[in-house]
This record gives sequence, structure tokens and C-alpha cells, in this order.
Amino acid sequence: MDAGTWYRSLPRFTRYWLTATVGLSLICRFNLIPLHWVHLDRSAVFGQLQLWRCVTSLFVFPISSNTAFHFLINCFFIVQYSSKLEKDQYGRSPSDYLYLLIVSAVLANIGGMLFNVFFLMDMLVLAITYIWCQLNKDVTVTFWFGTRFKAMYLPWVLAAFEFIFHFSLASLVGIFIGHVYYFFKFQYSQDLGGTALLETPQFLKSLVPDISGGFGGFGVPPESRAPPRQAPENSWGRGMSLGRN
Repeated sequence: MDAGTWYRSLPRFTRYWLTATVGLSLICRFNLIPLHWVHLDRSAVFGQLQLWRCVTSLFVFPISSNTAFHFLINCFFIVQYSSKLEKDQYGRSPSDYLYLLIVSAVLANIGGMLFNVFFLMDMLVLAITYIWCQLNKDVTVTFWFGTRFKAMYLPWVLAAFEFIFHFSLASLVGIFIGHVYYFFKFQYSQDLGGTALLETPQFLKSLVPDISGGFGGFGVPPESRAPPRQAPENSWGRGMSLGRN
């Protein structure tokens, strides 16, 4: 597969995310736009209303000889896990994935301002990776040097490496962001019997309509542990849950 075919095969919002990240990071790397114009700065955002920083800080990564490998790893995780999440879990409803990215971006900005993190790529990548791993807990993933373990442990391994080598809490904040989304989107309704609190707004549904047909749902929400509700007996038998044997 050539590069153009591979690029076009990426799901829509993963492709947009990767393109914005690589493009803006390279622009800043060659000083076409100074980094101090695009990083997250709480005083600049609120004091001078430089609101664009809340967006540019999500995509710009300060590439240097010391950080280039880290940047490539992040890009790999975008391609690997954002693609899988968008294609398998949200394949029929791209607006839901767009809303996931928006919620994660808002929480990343809040976390960045609280912990003085200037560039939010690590947070956003870990948040998306965490959500995929929670929906695919028992899938075996391969890490460095051929190490294999269940997907549910991957975000914590990444956060541990990040803290050991860079003394950074950004990855832990990313895990927290992913868990907030996962809990309120899936666990709150599944385990506690509540209503889904992160339903996609209708204007996004209109902007990015659902796709009919196709396949989706490789990663599935956890089974409910809420007490089952009694249903009246009927004469036509039991229905079957979609996707169950």
C-alpha cells in the first residue's frame, strides 16, 4: 500500500487530527509560527482573550532532537488507537466520535491550565488510548521488546514510562480525562442504571450524519452490573440482544 492510499484509508477525524498535528508541529519546528504564539497560556487566554491557544495547543508538539521520537510515538498511537476506536466503535456514528474528541479537548484544556501543561498532545493521545483499552480490555497488545499484556494495562504502562523518564503528569491527566468520558458515557448508565450523560448534541448529528449499514462495535461497552428490571411475561418468547449468541 502506498502512502497516499494508506492516508486516505484512515478514518475521517483521525486523518484530520493526524494532519493538523503533523502540519502545525512542522510549521512551528521551522519557526514559521513561533511556539510562544500557540502554546496554552492561562493568562493569555483569559487576560488577553487569545482563545486560539486552546485549539493550537492540542495539535502543536515542540519537536526537537530530544523530543522527535516522543512525537513519532504519539503519532503512531493516533494512527493505531484513534483509528481503531473511530472505525470499530464509532464507525456508524462519526458525530459521536467527534463529540468524544471535543469533550476530551475541553477537559485537556482544563487539565493543562490546572497543571501548567503548555502542549496537550500527550493528554489527548492518552485519553483516546485509555478509552479504546477500556472497551477492549482483554485484547492482547504488544509493547516494547515484544512484551505482551492485556490492553487494560497499556495506559498505565505508558504513564509510568512518561513519569520515570520525563517526570510528567500529563499522561496521568490524560488517563483521568479518558476515564471521565468512559464513566459518564458507558459505566454510569450500565452499572448504575442512570441515563447516558454524554449524548451527542443534535447539531453535531446534523452536521455529521450517521452512516447507514457497515460494521461497527468491535469494542463494546462493559456488561451492565445494575440490577435487572423485571419485564412482563409475554406469549411470543424472548428477544435476543444484538451481538449476543
